Amino acid sequence: MQSLGMNYLSHIYLSGESEEIKLGNFIGDFVKGQQFLKYPPDIAKGILLHRQIDSFTDSHPVIRECNVKLRPGFGKHSGIVIDIFMDHFLAVNWHHYSFEKLSFFSKRFHAVLLSNFFQLPAQVKMFIPFLIQNKRLQSYSSFEGIEKTLRIMVQHTSLPAETEFAIKILEDEYSFFNNAFHRFFPEIIHFIEIKGEFRIDRPKLTEGFQSDLHQGEEK
Repeated sequence: MQSLGMNYLSHIYLSGESEEIKLGNFIGDFVKGQQFLKYPPDIAKGILLHRQIDSFTDSHPVIRECNVKLRPGFGKHSGIVIDIFMDHFLAVNWHHYSFEKLSFFSKRFHAVLLSNFFQLPAQVKMFIPFLIQNKRLQSYSSFEGIEKTLRIMVQHTSLPAETEFAIKILEDEYSFFNNAFHRFFPEIIHFIEIKGEFRIDRPKLTEGFQSDLHQGEEK
């Protein structure tokens, strides 16, 4: 069974308003090679967008800086944990990136999953009830939610059993990761808007918020 807790929130957010693109982006990890061709055009577009997001993220210097922090415990799997950390910071900073509440955003996407259930890969169908019942997308905002996600991934994937190490690093380096997120995320939004040819509607960062970020980066 594949992961139950990758950075789903970021992938869905970076899909704009199209339900089909969101769906494709969500299932991207479970559609290999040319299999995307069997899906309707916008779902296929979402699958390919998922791959572009992963490629952009993996090669980004800010993400590489973050990976170094986790490498002692996770080695080559550090990027998986950073993906989850990025979802955490998207969740806790949600009001800076979306006009609607995270709870409403999550419920809307749950409805998309249920109305398109029979188009989902078999592996995805298995964990959808769990994702909805446990409010997985919202749970990224808490340390408890991150810890639970990591422990589930340890059970079902090759992720090392270093959950306590990950939580300790996040606690100790919280400001570093938060600033990294705010350096990285506007860039991937810009990248996706160009590649996907759609706009992600979001609040403009306030002057005070930008100042706080700048000060944090200087520390």
